[in-house]
Amino acid sequence: MIAQEPAAERTASRLMAVSRREDTRARHTTFAHLPEFLRDGDVLVVNRTRVVPARMFAKRADGTQFEILFLHKRDEHHFMAWAKPGKKLRPGNMLDVMGGGRVTFRGREGDRAALFEVDGRDSVDALLERSGHVPLPPYIHRGDVGTDRERYQTIFAREPGSVAAPTAGLHFNEALLASLRANGVRITEITLHVGPGTFQPLFNEEVETNHLHAEKFAIEAGTLRQVALAKREGRRVVAVGTTVTRTIEHAAREGWIDEPFQDRSGETSLFLYPGAAFLSVNALITNFHLPRSSLLMLVCAFMGTERALACYRDAIERGYRFFSYGDAMLIA
Repeated sequence: MIAQEPAAERTASRLMAVSRREDTRARHTTFAHLPEFLRDGDVLVVNRTRVVPARMFAKRADGTQFEILFLHKRDEHHFMAWAKPGKKLRPGNMLDVMGGGRVTFRGREGDRAALFEVDGRDSVDALLERSGHVPLPPYIHRGDVGTDRERYQTIFAREPGSVAAPTAGLHFNEALLASLRANGVRITEITLHVGPGTFQPLFNEEVETNHLHAEKFAIEAGTLRQVALAKREGRRVVAVGTTVTRTIEHAAREGWIDEPFQDRSGETSLFLYPGAAFLSVNALITNFHLPRSSLLMLVCAFMGTERALACYRDAIERGYRFFSYGDAMLIA
């Protein structure tokens, strides 16, 4: 069921529309019909993060090959990354990056994160742009191709920092946005940079003992004001993706959706699982997620576990495509 390629057109992905509260039958259509399900006054919140070309391949002088997944930049010449096979790296090892460039392994922080220094004539950003590959998820069993550079970005993408796409946003195009605006839907943005932890399964059987990797976010005063007004006036806040949901719900828990509104930024490791309250988000657009993932836990929390799993069974029976390049759900 795992989509290995994106749909021919962004809005051609299938859409399952299901009620969050009522035990009614799901409607099955395509994403191009999303405007039929949103209404005048809805506030649609999207994530404007941009995926960086985070995957690199490198070779040591002895011929050993490594895969490096960029995590975040320390400064212009240093970055943190995951490296495979990490156990074979020794401080001082110099690696030639395929595509051009050289990095030196400087040591390790924590269990897995490796610190690399870029050759002094280069910069981290220049190295990634020149030699980095699109960091397709591990369940897509192919190398990246030229079209992934565009299709693994949302049309909202402006702020570089993610190593995975906020995939619910991949279904939108400009024509669809214009149609939504014409119907009175108000569109606003947040930024949450998706880290590699999004692919990590939940290892502990007791759900509440699992912890998520912290991810950086930014949310502007204007967005907080729009969410607050929608709540006050009984209009819906529609989150495009679990990343938006976690950011808005983090803001609500911090008391930021109250006057005076101001720009906010920081990190969130908010884990929403069954039993969690949703303080601001009324509807959710999301893809179909991996088993044992925090993303599936959020969906179960939002609409109820049995109802969510019934929808997933229905999706499997109807041949929906799953995960990053797959189809979408609207839970409203």
